[in-house]
Amino acid sequence: MAIDRRDFLHIAAALGLLGFSGGKLQAQKRPDEVGLEDLLEFEPVGKVTLLHICDLHAHLEPLYWREPSTLLSAKNLVGTPGFLCGQAFLKFYGIEPNTLEAYFDTYLNFEELAKKFGKMGGIAHMKTVIDQIRKERGPENVLLLDSGDTWQGTAVALKSRGEAIVDAQNYLGVDVMVGHWEFTYGKERVLELLERLRGDFVSQNIVDDDPFSDTFEETVFPPYTIKEVGGAKIGIIGQSFPFTSTANPKRFTQGWSFGLRLDSLQGYVDQLRKDKGVDCVVVLSHDGFSVDQEVARRVRGIDFILSGHTHDPGPKPITINGTTIIIAGSHGKFIGRLDIDVAKGRVRDFAYKLIPIASNLIPPDKKGLELIERWRAPYRHELERTLGTTKGLLYKRDTFFSTFDRLIGDAIRERMGCEIAFTPGYRWGTTLLPGEGIQMEHIYHMSAITYPEVYTFELKGAQIAQLLEDIADNVFNPNPLYQQGGDMSRLTGVEYAIQINAPTGKRIRQILVDGKPLDPNRSYLVSAWGGNLQRAGKGLREDRIEPVYEVVARYVAQQKRIDIPDRSNVRVLDYECGCPKRGGLC
Repeated sequence: MAIDRRDFLHIAAALGLLGFSGGKLQAQKRPDEVGLEDLLEFEPVGKVTLLHICDLHAHLEPLYWREPSTLLSAKNLVGTPGFLCGQAFLKFYGIEPNTLEAYFDTYLNFEELAKKFGKMGGIAHMKTVIDQIRKERGPENVLLLDSGDTWQGTAVALKSRGEAIVDAQNYLGVDVMVGHWEFTYGKERVLELLERLRGDFVSQNIVDDDPFSDTFEETVFPPYTIKEVGGAKIGIIGQSFPFTSTANPKRFTQGWSFGLRLDSLQGYVDQLRKDKGVDCVVVLSHDGFSVDQEVARRVRGIDFILSGHTHDPGPKPITINGTTIIIAGSHGKFIGRLDIDVAKGRVRDFAYKLIPIASNLIPPDKKGLELIERWRAPYRHELERTLGTTKGLLYKRDTFFSTFDRLIGDAIRERMGCEIAFTPGYRWGTTLLPGEGIQMEHIYHMSAITYPEVYTFELKGAQIAQLLEDIADNVFNPNPLYQQGGDMSRLTGVEYAIQINAPTGKRIRQILVDGKPLDPNRSYLVSAWGGNLQRAGKGLREDRIEPVYEVVARYVAQQKRIDIPDRSNVRVLDYECGCPKRGGLC
């Protein structure tokens, strides 16, 4: 049931929180004058509204989520949308510091602003906003589109094998989605869950590559869907993560081939326009923000790309070659609202706003709270068990280092007795404020995957150096089409320097293992989880294979008080801003 604006404004006035108007802070108002009314304020355009979410990572409840403090890439990409953070982000988008908008979009003053503005997201709070917009525009004029990475990331998702999150999508009213981490439940489970999903799953870039199949070289899922909304025909083409079978274990999607497939994408755009007579072409994408900018340069005739995968908050849309690209952050922190004036085969106008889901400000929908309680109940005792406390901020996102990843690495080294611990540079997780209790649920937030095993094996020093070079080429390649996603893998027990803009294979320098130079000819005992790294090693220790969440939980329970210094183990040679806290990085 939608809550009317009078109730919204009453709550907002009581809380006295800052708000928004058209995506921009209303600086002319005092804090006690601005609230939820401003947050939802929007000048409607046309008759079509597309609501966009991406990278929920199964977070049904509100959380703290701190944006990255470094977001580095190749020189030609730094400073462009998708590679902005902190002060550079505020300047680019014209955002005032220390506002609600700055809190949601950057890491600046995060601890202080978290105490002021509270947690973010939560499906019950998202539902309130979605229902209000549907009420204002008419439900027949609104579509809710989901760019994927929705079913994975929490204990409830893992333990229900995705079913709880599909239930949440149906509750929110998702009309169309694409995927990435969804596929790590395996093909059979994915197809089962899609039978439960009331909306459509579309992907033009997933093809059957089993030569013995009757559908060999055909798309596995419908490549697009056509929706009649607001009197217009909207063609929505799906673009799931193109590197799924390399970024995640191939066994989950054996027989399916992934890729960008820009030629077939162009073909479907042309088909929708010429043969199907649509008025507007939308690509619902999980390519990543920088990749989708390149897609806009190469594929003609797309009106809008609704991007996902890279978790970027995009307060303003960007337009390249007539294609407008939007992206709506991650973890349920935002809902993007795109109003379109479209008729007779062309878009005449549009308006966009990135709505922050400030859960302290937005009243929760009762049915959403009931849904969450129903799915959490069987696991509540385990999830709410407090294992220890953190002295400092535990966060995830950063180009090279995070305190939560360092905690995971320390736990792995202590348990496995290894010299080096590798942790993948995943972008999802949670943030804990100083002094907070570390619950089992928080550890799942950082590690809830279907292949959580920590493996221990031997690697030669030369292999370690080459692995770092290969990972760096993925993260820092100047061509965004070769960036497969994720931050740089985290290493515990290792320090190194990197020259990001050096040629491929020559970026990594001065590698130290426990303070001593890496010996290329020596074998090192290495532990890793969450990827395919164990394939590169030898002498796999079968007696030391455990789920990473159990390893970390045991460590936190033993230590009781976690104190991780916020200092990176990576020195960047060709970026310098003078920030002493982070080794020259801000």
